[in-house]
Amino acid sequence: MAITCRFEVKAIHVVLGLALFSCLANGVALRHRRDLVEDTGGSLTVFDVTQFGAKADDKTDNAIAFIKAWKEACNSKTPAKVLIPKGNFVMGPAVFQGPCQSKVTFELLGIVKATTDLSDYSSPEWISFERITGLTLKGDGTFDGQGESAWKYNDCANTGDCAALPDQLKFFNVKDSDVSGITSLNSKYFHYHVVSCSNVNFHDLKITAPGESPNTDGMHISKSSSIKVINSIIGTGDDCISIGQGTNDLTVNKVTCGPGHGISVGSLGKYQNEEDVTGIVVTDCTFTGTTNGARIKTYPGSQASKASTIIFEDITMKDVKNPIVIDQFYGSKSSQPSKVKLSDVHFRNIKGSTVSMVAVDLKCSPAAPCDDVELSDIDFTYAGTKKGTGELSTSCSNAKVTAAGKLNPGTCPI
Repeated sequence: MAITCRFEVKAIHVVLGLALFSCLANGVALRHRRDLVEDTGGSLTVFDVTQFGAKADDKTDNAIAFIKAWKEACNSKTPAKVLIPKGNFVMGPAVFQGPCQSKVTFELLGIVKATTDLSDYSSPEWISFERITGLTLKGDGTFDGQGESAWKYNDCANTGDCAALPDQLKFFNVKDSDVSGITSLNSKYFHYHVVSCSNVNFHDLKITAPGESPNTDGMHISKSSSIKVINSIIGTGDDCISIGQGTNDLTVNKVTCGPGHGISVGSLGKYQNEEDVTGIVVTDCTFTGTTNGARIKTYPGSQASKASTIIFEDITMKDVKNPIVIDQFYGSKSSQPSKVKLSDVHFRNIKGSTVSMVAVDLKCSPAAPCDDVELSDIDFTYAGTKKGTGELSTSCSNAKVTAAGKLNPGTCPI
């Protein structure tokens, strides 16, 4: 039987296959729409998740539909896009896995909410991008972890009971990729968990959770190289950015942090056989109302490892509790000293206000004293509530410090 189809081609779509098909005979219809559209990188085949059964009804679990769209895009031999249009979608845990046949763009325009039943999560992440080269994740939409339903199960500070809650967005073995524009809201645990990645740019992001939400690090990076975090706003209940073992060649620039625990190298030394950390550059950032500012932290009783060439420069702080910190007694659960060797550490041009009388606190390990720590052009004013307690101070132990420029407070006491 002959099938009659009507083809409607818009002027902008000039390549064969850019037609919108409306097949009217014998009940024949296309299951999934594939449009070729013009994008900044050229033509992309678009896989709209709603064409794979996704429903923006704020209740249906769309994980299977999203994964189907991803698989089609990943298997495309030409550059492809997974599109989540505007609307409120719900999704349980999903893994978007490569390697892919070509580069894939994942564009988020709507709001995607995580399911709140923790029994859904057999693995500790909500959304995972794995083994992908050339990923672009972008859009003005929001990933909402609905973490407020789960934070009570991770109240380590008050109860000592820490459930393995899922990360919001995990990137594992992702290379030569770009992540921009999206909002990560109220993660159950880490917002971004970046592991074994290389040459990935994260920029123009918004990462947010209440200041009292436990373990909601904005971004945790480990075993990764050539990572950039630029021009982003991060306010959470834990470190805005935490930098774990095996990280090298990391650039953090123009990040606004607060609330949160600051930007931290570490914690290091928690596990056996940790990889060294080197080449960490944090510049032109602003901290407001954070509990810490520029911080390096290692566990006591650790095995030997190294962290070197760490630069915090051109930093502005407002009402920060502990502006400049090296803490090699983090957690203080062991009587044995830390063996993480810190060297070539620079704190330069850091200014603002502190609510603590000790603005610079360098507690290095007696087993591996800090070498070549620079304090240069440090200038703080006191903005706390205690009056008549004296001037701001610097506290140092087991640290070899060189000083330059204006120092307020002064350098380490002799």
